[in-house]
Amino acid sequence: MSEDQSAHAEARGSGIVFDNVSKVFRVGNREVVAVDEVSLDIPAGEIFAMIGYSGAGKSTLVRMINGLEKPSSGRVLVHGVEVSSLPERGLRAVRADVGMVFQQFNLFRSRTVAGNVAYPLKVAGWPAAKRKARVAELLDFVGLAAKAKHYPDQLSGGQKQRVGIARALASGPSVLLADEATSALDPETTEDVLRLLRSVNTELGVTIVAITHSMSVVRAIADRVAVLAHGKVVEAGTVFDIFANPQSEISRNFVGAVLRHAPADQDLARLAGRHPGTIVSVDIRDDVRIGPLLAEAAKDGVLFEFVHGGVSSLQSQTFGNISLELNGPADKVSGLVDRFKTVTKATVVKEASS
Repeated sequence: MSEDQSAHAEARGSGIVFDNVSKVFRVGNREVVAVDEVSLDIPAGEIFAMIGYSGAGKSTLVRMINGLEKPSSGRVLVHGVEVSSLPERGLRAVRADVGMVFQQFNLFRSRTVAGNVAYPLKVAGWPAAKRKARVAELLDFVGLAAKAKHYPDQLSGGQKQRVGIARALASGPSVLLADEATSALDPETTEDVLRLLRSVNTELGVTIVAITHSMSVVRAIADRVAVLAHGKVVEAGTVFDIFANPQSEISRNFVGAVLRHAPADQDLARLAGRHPGTIVSVDIRDDVRIGPLLAEAAKDGVLFEFVHGGVSSLQSQTFGNISLELNGPADKVSGLVDRFKTVTKATVVKEASS
């Protein structure tokens, strides 16, 4: 083992750090800022998602992890090794420990499934017997042992991506980069591939950094997420926190595409036409109990009806938003809304019709 490989192996448990990283590309006579002073800490062993629209800087940022892009300023550390300062020779050990899965699979059409998985091992100089055993092990793990002698054109999209994942895991990396790994797949196949990625994380202990534009993917597999826009991190946190209480407009847009808990403008117009009472929107959490408040208000003549919303579970926690129509004496309705606000976020979205 070389000195570079030894240093890298000793630091494998320390995760990935982006320290005030920027990347500027020159396009003609102008400069384009692709990544703008990003700082992130990705602990080893978790699934970390980066979400944003096209041009947000996700792919550029992730390509810095294996040294395919170098930052214009700042530092990128992988397992304690400053990747951003390494020469090409020093990057070999890093790249051997960072696998990558692509949106369009990038398989060799002229090689069999087994041949595709074996390719990086052959390049790395593994002996034939060891390659064969490793390929068999990986194809069994991804559920494609029976397809070893098939060619990519004989496979479905989901099967091709499973081959891509097996190939990315060939050298036993501790980090896997998944660049829009499910974007080319149908919903059912996407679920299968996401389950496999979760198994890669939980069973093999591989840290996964997933680039996506789908909050459904984030919800399905990620532990934490960073929302990017125009090269900056707009918001970052646990998946639960971002879903339950998005702070930025772009995060609310992404969450709103997956969840329909809070009423949208068109919902409000419809609800206002059907329900003459005060409509209040109330956030729901595991530690929020509005039932006793409603029961107490009922004694004062306040009637309620659920008119919109829903409750979901994520990362073993419950969250959601429900909208209620309240009818009764104005002061009692107002008092109930005030009591809601003492225990959770509550907003009057429509006053009672006069």
